[in-house]
Amino acid sequence: MSSNTGPAKNLKNMYRVLTKDAFPDTMKITLGENELVYEKRTWTIDGEHRGLRYGENPDQPAALYELKKGSLVLDGVEYRGPGCGLVSALTEENMIQAGKHPGKTNLTDVDNGINMLQYLCARPAALILKHNNPSGAAWSDEGVAVALEKAYMSDRIAAFGGAVVVNRPLDKNAAELIDSAYFEVVAAPDFEPGVTDILRRRKNLRILRIPGMGRLEEFAGMPFLDVKSLTDGGIVLQKSFVSRIRTVDDFLPASAEKDGVVVTARKPTKQEALDLLFAWSVEAGVTSNSGIFAKDGATVAIGTGEQDRVGCVELAIHKAYTKYADALSFGRKGLSIYELGRRAASDKDAAKLLAQIKEETAQARGGLPGTVLVSDGFFPFRDGVDTALAQGVTAIAQPGGSLRDSEVIAAVNESVPQAAMVFTGQRSFKH
Repeated sequence: MSSNTGPAKNLKNMYRVLTKDAFPDTMKITLGENELVYEKRTWTIDGEHRGLRYGENPDQPAALYELKKGSLVLDGVEYRGPGCGLVSALTEENMIQAGKHPGKTNLTDVDNGINMLQYLCARPAALILKHNNPSGAAWSDEGVAVALEKAYMSDRIAAFGGAVVVNRPLDKNAAELIDSAYFEVVAAPDFEPGVTDILRRRKNLRILRIPGMGRLEEFAGMPFLDVKSLTDGGIVLQKSFVSRIRTVDDFLPASAEKDGVVVTARKPTKQEALDLLFAWSVEAGVTSNSGIFAKDGATVAIGTGEQDRVGCVELAIHKAYTKYADALSFGRKGLSIYELGRRAASDKDAAKLLAQIKEETAQARGGLPGTVLVSDGFFPFRDGVDTALAQGVTAIAQPGGSLRDSEVIAAVNESVPQAAMVFTGQRSFKH
């Protein structure tokens, strides 16, 4: 047995140390006739002046740059320029409680939350992100606290240590929910009086006020320059994704022709269309291949990063069943479904409750009946659709354009009761 000395003893220190970066204070990008000038963002926190704590991992120096000068117009399209700063414009004043200097992953989680919220401006909305994917999302006319609770309960387990991002001033009810669990970051356009006092109870919680989040509706239709770096040092530039589905009227009828026969799917009801609009807006921030089940303005399950279309549907279904069972376990015993499982190994009462919860979850099909499903890419086969329909899905939105669109539409038409389908006319991959 090795003693508790040497490098292993200090492993936790790697997450506390500020990594020195050698990146310059300014950066310029010249694209033809256009020159963009960026300035490195640094902060003085606890008397120490530094930039990012580190990158994706503690041994990766990193720097955050804000676009300060220049403009970019390509093919007649104007890109976001100076004055649109959100995460990159954070100052010490915006960091109401900073803890340590921020790291890259904290800020990119918040940034991707903003990316999704720009399409959810119509209602108070809340997202919880982990590893740059939403674990839960919701919007509600009842306010940001209700939206946050729905987002939290859609995946209470994954929300642990996540980043909370909302599109309205955070109120006391939302703050109390945040204080009752463990989160690393909360970001909002503002905070109602007394709210930050509640949030400060969590000494390591990063509290960010990002005023520009109140202007997201202005930015939603304007792309930004999306930069992807390659392993060989090369760079891919692309226009950022801009959702074309901004209202329910933007969906396209699902129709296809094969062998001279035209098949058309049922149109969604008003509520189904609203849920599809909500879920498609969240889809903008989910790693592909992905699929999202949603109901009543909240995610029920999110399948992310799968290699095949039916696989992401199956993953989301598995998650829905697990989270449904967990909600029952937590509500009745204050234990996660995994904690209850461990206790059931030696406790007959716990074993009885666990069996009851599993039976209820199976009967409820993980809360999936009545949900809608959005897919970031088209269905190349009807297997993914059939898998979702078997769980009680009533409406589906997908890009369309598959060679087998007619078979996919036939799947919803053959469903009893008949399910709805619409096309987005746009893919939403995020790599």
